[in-house]
Amino acid sequence: MLEYAVFSLSLVGIYGILTLGLNVQWGMTGLFNIGVAAFFAIGAYTSGILTTPPTDAHLGGFALPIPVGMVGAIVVSGIMAFFVGIITLKLRADYLAIATIGIAEIVRLALKNETEITGGVRGMPGIPRPFDEMLGGQYELAFLIMLLILLGVLFIGLEKARTSAWGRVLRGIRENEDTTLAAGKDVVNFRLQAFVLGCCVMGFAGALYAHFISFISPDAFKPMLATFLVWVMLIAGGSGNNKGALLGAVAIWAIWSGTEIITGMLPADLTTRAGALRVLLIGVLLEVILVTRPEGLLSEAGERMRMIRREARRDKLAEDRGASGARSSAGE
Repeated sequence: MLEYAVFSLSLVGIYGILTLGLNVQWGMTGLFNIGVAAFFAIGAYTSGILTTPPTDAHLGGFALPIPVGMVGAIVVSGIMAFFVGIITLKLRADYLAIATIGIAEIVRLALKNETEITGGVRGMPGIPRPFDEMLGGQYELAFLIMLLILLGVLFIGLEKARTSAWGRVLRGIRENEDTTLAAGKDVVNFRLQAFVLGCCVMGFAGALYAHFISFISPDAFKPMLATFLVWVMLIAGGSGNNKGALLGAVAIWAIWSGTEIITGMLPADLTTRAGALRVLLIGVLLEVILVTRPEGLLSEAGERMRMIRREARRDKLAEDRGASGARSSAGE
């Protein structure tokens, strides 16, 4: 039971990173990216190619250190996002969605058919796992601790970016692009920056997934698992709010994995239909959240109001201290 909990929490952390990347694009900037799976897969395969031992089954086998593979995944995902962004980011939101989902399918089919590069449908086995030789049976727990540290660092960095002047420009583009353009901001350049940053985060999540599972194949990057679930997590948790993105990842993955346990107990002839019911359940849950809490479980507006109240209390406390000090000086 403990091993399953550690395994599930590790997957939640990876999906949390994916959701944070999507939040940079959609939540902060309003970029409608339906190609999350493409950059998730690019990151996973890049790190796998760079770090696996020599093999004839696929391209690579460079046996580089795992950190080098992860950095490579971020860089390759960013380069791919840059070229995709130059072509697509001048499109309207609906056309951008069509373009990105098309790119995701192109990537998935390329991974499936380019057997000399990716191993094709046979997948890519033997991807090294950090701490595996040192800790043996405690590998998954060590990986979870490492993942939580990386997730915390990423969250702090993205939170600072969200509250910075750069983040305010992105929110301005999301709310009213014409007004932001009239204020003298290079809207296309800022959109490209947000798109590339979000895709780099998705590629990083792909690298972590590859090294955690130690095996990847095109089936792991189907739109259902690598795009639809991520969007549901972000919308359910609270778009535009990094805390909400993480909360959505935890809540939706708990439901998704919980229903898998329940359907596994059903007779074999009902298992196929039960799988479709899981998807239906997630869809119904999303509809309920949209009706009852349109801005998600932790809305961006609610977070902003909490920040304003904290700042007001801080200012009030500073004023009280100043007034008390002035009275003390007058008494002397």
